[in-house]
Amino acid sequence: MDFKKRLAYLIIGPVLFAVCAFAFADALTGPGALAVGTLAWMVFWWVSRPVDLTVTALLPIPINALFNIVPMTNVISQYFSESIVLVFGACLLTVPWKATGLDRRVAYKILSVVGTSLTSQLIVWFIASMLFSAVLPNIAVVALFCPVALAMIKAAGYEGLSDCPAGPPIFLAIAWGTVLGGIITPLGGAMNVTAISLLQEQLGIEVMYVDWIVRFLPYVLVCAVVFFALMMAMFRKVEPLKGSKEFFTEGYREMGPIKRDEALCGIFFLVAFFGALCRPLFSAFLPSLVPAYIFVGMGMLSFFCTYKGKEIMTWPEAQSGVMWGMMYLFAGGLALGTLLNGSGATAQIATIIQGFAFDGGITTIIMFVLIAAVISELTSSTVSAACIVPIVLAFATQTGLNPIPYWLITVMAFDAEFLLPVSIRAVPASYGLSPSDMLSKGMPLFIARLVIIVVLGFVLMQVWPTFLTL
Repeated sequence: MDFKKRLAYLIIGPVLFAVCAFAFADALTGPGALAVGTLAWMVFWWVSRPVDLTVTALLPIPINALFNIVPMTNVISQYFSESIVLVFGACLLTVPWKATGLDRRVAYKILSVVGTSLTSQLIVWFIASMLFSAVLPNIAVVALFCPVALAMIKAAGYEGLSDCPAGPPIFLAIAWGTVLGGIITPLGGAMNVTAISLLQEQLGIEVMYVDWIVRFLPYVLVCAVVFFALMMAMFRKVEPLKGSKEFFTEGYREMGPIKRDEALCGIFFLVAFFGALCRPLFSAFLPSLVPAYIFVGMGMLSFFCTYKGKEIMTWPEAQSGVMWGMMYLFAGGLALGTLLNGSGATAQIATIIQGFAFDGGITTIIMFVLIAAVISELTSSTVSAACIVPIVLAFATQTGLNPIPYWLITVMAFDAEFLLPVSIRAVPASYGLSPSDMLSKGMPLFIARLVIIVVLGFVLMQVWPTFLTL
């Protein structure tokens, strides 16, 4: 980027902040307008990239320190929240893979089974991400799958995503499959738990897992078919990975039997994965042992185990291998959500919308879907759930409508994110996936998803009695 363009982008960011702060002060109050200004500034810099993505993610700290939008501890705490601990733990689990050769072994095995065809790669990564995110938090799936995918790309002879044409589509398939799979069961993430808690609190209705799965399955199936068709259309001209199945099969064979240090790293990884998967079995007597702390605990074991007289992982190796930028990029999105929510900006926007007269028909559905989806894209699904679900339930009950179908449609609307490097999308961005690619390639899926939700939701309300109850 040349100097003049970079300077212009650097200046436009704070100018957008100032414009929003003044333009929305009356409608959103001072703090709310400042939070929206921060959003505009960060989004612009994330897309135009005059500075590194991680630098932009740190903006909430100085802005909040200057303008005191929310209590400072609320912002700072996001930079080492439970979600960040989970990402850190996932890094500790995978850092020693390179030194031990486990990353190459796993990559060769994947490539020898799946092959180098982009179609087969997209199918496997998309479906695997969907299935795993149905039972694990979305961030856990992305944090575990991305380093494996990168190892596979490097095993195929590339330096990284920048010189691998098939790399960005594979990482997008992981991100897109994860956000879609997150809605299959309530275990998909905090956004689902938030939506269920708010429903149970306001209406006293218990949501059973089987009821959730049955009602969202039609949406997931339709989206999966449409998303994959769009992926095939977008990436049909992308060349496959280098090499052949035979080449990678031979590479895997030449590595010989798995070594003790590789086996230990693999065991730590699998124990962490299945520990997170089986959390419902022990959550009653170990309530604090959430996936984040399981990952960190298992990741720490590499510091204590030795192979041929040397620790499997040392702190200098961990320090150089942990993707600190990824953690702070993810945290920046959380901090931005804290500013928007804590300043009252999202609540004030919701109040303004409540002032419009809606009758519960398709116009109402479109409004709820748009608001929930936009908030998710700009912050996170969890923030969107906390903001929009109370409004939807209050609107439905006050107007005498059945709140269940509107709640289900709203969950569909906020339960996916495609466009910006915030929330779980920060992870693939930190591995080299361009935010501009994320935005341009994600937009067709974003639009298709909105159309599917509105049309399918409205139709299900008319023809499927099960969609009206829980």
